[in-house]
This record gives sequence, C-alpha cells and structure tokens, in this order.
Amino acid sequence: MSHSISRRLFCGVAGAAAIASGALARLPAAEPTEVNLLVRGDDLGAARSINAACVEACLKGICRSVEVIAPGPWFLDAVKLLKEAPQIDVGVHLCLTSEWDRIKWRPLTHAPSLVDANGYFHPRTRASNNAPPASTGFLDSSPKLDEVERELRAQIELLRKHLPKVTHLSAHMGAATAMPELKALTQNLAKEFKLRLESEGLPADRPLKHVPGVGTSKQTAKEKEDSLLEFIAKKQPGNWLLVTHPAYDDAETRAIGHPGYENVAADRDGITQMLISPRVIEAIKFAGIRLISYTDLA
Repeated sequence: MSHSISRRLFCGVAGAAAIASGALARLPAAEPTEVNLLVRGDDLGAARSINAACVEACLKGICRSVEVIAPGPWFLDAVKLLKEAPQIDVGVHLCLTSEWDRIKWRPLTHAPSLVDANGYFHPRTRASNNAPPASTGFLDSSPKLDEVERELRAQIELLRKHLPKVTHLSAHMGAATAMPELKALTQNLAKEFKLRLESEGLPADRPLKHVPGVGTSKQTAKEKEDSLLEFIAKKQPGNWLLVTHPAYDDAETRAIGHPGYENVAADRDGITQMLISPRVIEAIKFAGIRLISYTDLA
C-alpha cells in the first residue's frame, strides 16, 4: 500500500502534538506493579519514508523516542521534521555500518579503517559466513579506536548542532558497543556529552527489558498488531523497551533491502500501522500502561 508522506504525517498535528507532549511529562517514582513502555523508532536519516513514518508514529501513535543516523543521506530532512515536533525525544543512533545494497552512507570524518573499497561503512557489524564476501564486517576490518572515537564524536556534535535537546545515545546494529573497548569508548562519550547510553544507569531491580516477539519481519501487519495487543493484555510490571523501525510501503522503501531481508517496505509499513493502530492505543489506555521516553528514565 502506497502512502502520501506529507498528507499522512501532518494531518491533525496540533492535536496529536498536544497528546504527545502530555505523555512525555516526567513520571513519578515507579511502583512495583506499574507497566512502563518505551517505544523507540530507529534509523531516521536513512530514508525520507523512515523519517516521516517515525515522526507520525510519535505524533499519532505510541512511539516516544527516535534515533537519528547523522551520516544518513536524509539527515537534514529528519532534522527539519523534528524541529517541527520539539516534543519528541531524540537520540543519536551512533552509526558505523551501512547495511543496504542500493543505498549507502559514509563517515563524517576521514576514517580509512572504517570503510570499504568504495569509501562506505561496511554493511554489517561482523562478517557472516552466510553472506559473502567475508571482509564485509566492521569488526573484521581492524577498526582503529581513534578513528571510531573521532567519527562518533562528530556524529554527536552534528546532531546537537541542529537539535541541542538530544538526550541519549544508541548503537546502530550494535556496532558502537560490540566489543569491550568500543563500549568503554562510547560510555566515555556519553559521560562527556552528558547523555544516557541506551538504558544504562537504571536501578538493578528496574531494568529496561526488551519486549519479546512483537513486530518481527516474519509477521504480517495484522500479526504484528496482534502480538503487541497480546503483550499489552499481559500487563507485566516493569520497564519495557520496544525497538521498532517504522517506514511506509512506497517506491523508496521497495528499493531498500539486502539478501535475507527483501520485504523491507511491507515489513516496516506494518510496523507503522501497528504503532498508530487505534486498537493498540485504546488497549494501552485501558491497561493503564505508561508510555515513556528516555527522558523519563532520568
């Protein structure tokens, strides 16, 4: 199903913005029986369709935090949309990989050890035996820590230049925290810039747990929605994180993919529909589940 990005995104923005801003208010101390749900939309900057769907999922749905890839080709479009919706919680999606076959992005800095023969980030965090050539993994290319630090620092500074309200860091495809040395480097950057790294720093008895089995690429759009409704119905106490990748099924996303993941457009459109589903929104309200952002974890 094809969608008009601008028509769908900004229909009723004023009312939706008021709802979202209220939901982003700082939460009181959590009670043991409370269910807090942090829904995150990843990969803004990678495609225009992704940018628009993530913002719509926040303004009209249940998403409360978004992650921006600063080297992405549609970075400035993401910045524009987020400036128009300042209530959305924003994080730097620290990026050291570029996974798609037909669209790529490069480092912001001079970083020879982080790129392939064409100057792009490697497509995956670690080389896969099932996806030759074997030299396509970031970790397998002997990345230099000083180049990683310079690049990640540049990504943080670029996003903060445009959106000073950035609150946290996350790792695209896990690359920026995939080894102890990388994780320590990223933790130091988080401290330096006074940003939260993922869900670190939470009390041991209130961790941020991943929602299991919801919105997988093997599920149809209806199965995605049903899986989330099932999770909501269980009302399991605690802090929960649902990492999602919204987009629309359009000409842009139909051209995006890689071996083993060819149904990107349909899959991510199903995610968008799940996040803005009236049934899901009503079920969350009925269950008394609190929608939170990374800001609320402070």
